[in-house]
Amino acid sequence: MLRMPRRRLFTLGGAALIGTLPAPRIGDPFTLGVASGDPLPEGVVLWTRLAPRPLEPSGGLPPVTIPVDWQVATDDGFTRVIRRGTTTASPGYGHAVHVDVQGLQPGRDYFYRFRSQGHLSPIGRTRTAPAKAASPDSLRFAIASCQAYTDGYYDAWRHLASEELDVVFFLGDYIYEGAINSVGGNRMDSALRLPDTYELETDTLDLYRMRYALYRTDPDLQAAHAAFPWVLTWDDHEVQDNYADGVSRFTTVPEQDFLVRRANAYRAYWENQPLRPPRQPAGPDMSLYRRFRFGDLAHAYVLDTRQYRTDQACGDNLRAGCEDRNDPDRTLLGAEQRDWLLGKIGRSEARWNILAQQIMMAECRYGGPANRLDMDKWDGYTADRRRILETATRTPGTVVISGDIHYNYAADLRVKFDRPETPAVAVELVGTSISSGGDGSDSTPQLDMQRRYNPHLRLANGQRGYVRCELGRDSLRADYRVMSQVTRRGGEISTRASFVSERVRPGLVTA
Repeated sequence: MLRMPRRRLFTLGGAALIGTLPAPRIGDPFTLGVASGDPLPEGVVLWTRLAPRPLEPSGGLPPVTIPVDWQVATDDGFTRVIRRGTTTASPGYGHAVHVDVQGLQPGRDYFYRFRSQGHLSPIGRTRTAPAKAASPDSLRFAIASCQAYTDGYYDAWRHLASEELDVVFFLGDYIYEGAINSVGGNRMDSALRLPDTYELETDTLDLYRMRYALYRTDPDLQAAHAAFPWVLTWDDHEVQDNYADGVSRFTTVPEQDFLVRRANAYRAYWENQPLRPPRQPAGPDMSLYRRFRFGDLAHAYVLDTRQYRTDQACGDNLRAGCEDRNDPDRTLLGAEQRDWLLGKIGRSEARWNILAQQIMMAECRYGGPANRLDMDKWDGYTADRRRILETATRTPGTVVISGDIHYNYAADLRVKFDRPETPAVAVELVGTSISSGGDGSDSTPQLDMQRRYNPHLRLANGQRGYVRCELGRDSLRADYRVMSQVTRRGGEISTRASFVSERVRPGLVTA
């Protein structure tokens, strides 16, 4: 695999990009880097956003439409350009660019770049999915989530960018909505002086755009985006912590007011991620759940566990004795998404079915006399969980990948968690955060207690990092990669634990 410098610029040579550039020219508009995502056998989405002064509400650009040229090549020197074109960056969408490139070959690497205002962007590498009829030997991917800018540096992204992967699954909390002080929180970056507006909690479109811009200025995050195609979904902090459908976490906020905030957040999310134009939100609504095929090896179902859920039971948070969580009318996915998922999995001909979603599906008792459960997770929505796990009993090769909780967990999934003697029907890989929660530790009293009260947990770890996975035809391997530190620069990566699971006999065992 080729590894590229983050800010490498190439001359055009004989392959000139098309399009005219308006005057006057401005500073480098590609301060937020480039990205690709949602790979299909014949195409992929390319993204950038013009912002010469990224920490300003408008990105430092006037309210005019700006042409942007793009190229796709089979080599990083762009001597073999196979697709090119010109699109526009509109002020109505924060001068973001989404190019849905079609006509590519399945299962191969490509390189891409943009040009605007006399500037070349960094070069990105992407990869298309295998052909639908292909039978790949393997799929290599990473699981990542939760990158609070204020909690630490993004060295984990730097390490991930050097892995050999086909795709990255990002499972939510790309940004955090709370106030950020002038030096970036725990980063204590002496070179950084943020405008006072970052002290405000995000709720307007301008503030959400500025928050994404701050995160995307990080060079390690840019490197990870430029190295692989990403498949993303959101969790709660892209809008507000622990929101549920149209319900704010604060009971005094009217639903109509909260939906205005949700519309702003969804608009900024679409503007700042490599998503196809049909995913563009309509007010406070945005269809994000979707499926990706990797030949006959794997189908990946990307879920949304925030937009359609019933409000959390028993007042949210950790609760004991909450019978409302078992109400069959309560839903985490909403009836339409749930029926879509169960129908697709039930008819799947793939060897593996990956459920890429946000929150821990395995039961997780916090132990002690209270035996508490988290009402924000699948434990608060047992009817939807039971339906999925019952379907998994008839569908070999079901793997759930999750984020949200800032811990590493590896779990065997059962229809009835109170019967540990029964066979697992699926496995779950819960990835920790990139930075959220600070340095963390290998274990805590809480994690020790969870291992004691949850016999289906094979790992419980509190460090930062990501999970590197490889699906073969008959088995899955997961390597939990953890950071030595994130609150200071220079954190190193190591493998904390590795597990394998067989397709026809699910259950995680130490590799």
